[in-house]
Amino acid sequence: MRKLFYKNMVQIWTFVFVIFFIVSLLAPITSQTADPDAHAILKKIDDLWRGTSSKAILTMKVKTIHWERTLTMEAWSQGTDKTLVKVIKPLKERGTATLKVKNEAYNYLPKTDRAIKLTAAMMLGSWMGSHFTNDDLVKESRMSEDYDPSISFSGKREGADIIELTLTPKPEAPVVWGKLIVIVHANDLQPIRITYYDEDMIKAREMTFSDYKLASGRMVPMRMIMRPTDKPKEFTEIIYNELIFDVAIPEGFFSLAQLRH
Repeated sequence: MRKLFYKNMVQIWTFVFVIFFIVSLLAPITSQTADPDAHAILKKIDDLWRGTSSKAILTMKVKTIHWERTLTMEAWSQGTDKTLVKVIKPLKERGTATLKVKNEAYNYLPKTDRAIKLTAAMMLGSWMGSHFTNDDLVKESRMSEDYDPSISFSGKREGADIIELTLTPKPEAPVVWGKLIVIVHANDLQPIRITYYDEDMIKAREMTFSDYKLASGRMVPMRMIMRPTDKPKEFTEIIYNELIFDVAIPEGFFSLAQLRH
């Protein structure tokens, strides 16, 4: 039981930061095959939520068939390879923390006063029972580097002007998905939806975005919902209560000592 508990205890931030968002307009896109504009879109998605650094307060709600839980967390990031997340509510979970530095991640369990390093076998386990995996955090996958994009649709769909990108993994990329479909608004390139397909090209999960607001001058979606395809009544919802970019973070902040603090 303890082993399973540990396995389910680490993931979320970089997945939320790294993969999904766009802020500024690009040149008009007309090609229906892989081209520089598609790559530019992916790079903006990869970089929008990062900045030099960031600090956030967010709420994560997890709903499954059998139970529900809600966590409030405080999180910091610096560049693309440093992240620290701490649970602040509820009281029984307070102090549980995740640290990621480059390709290594640790979870701190205050009840046992232990910092556990994630192993390869733990990567596909969920974090805190959510629909995100440990791999989402540690991989630090960048779509602009790991996938070859093509613009598969540009025009009006369901009453909205959208751009749809189809992403296929590069042969050497360390990714688990067989294909991604990314949809953005055509006018401002804000993300609408990302759909994930497994290696058999079966739809596995879907992330949707809403509640677009300005954060430190950037327009970003403040609400995201992940739904597994095989469990349509389940979901994990993330809401940003506060989000500030380019904050000052002390030297040495992303450390095992701070993980326990």
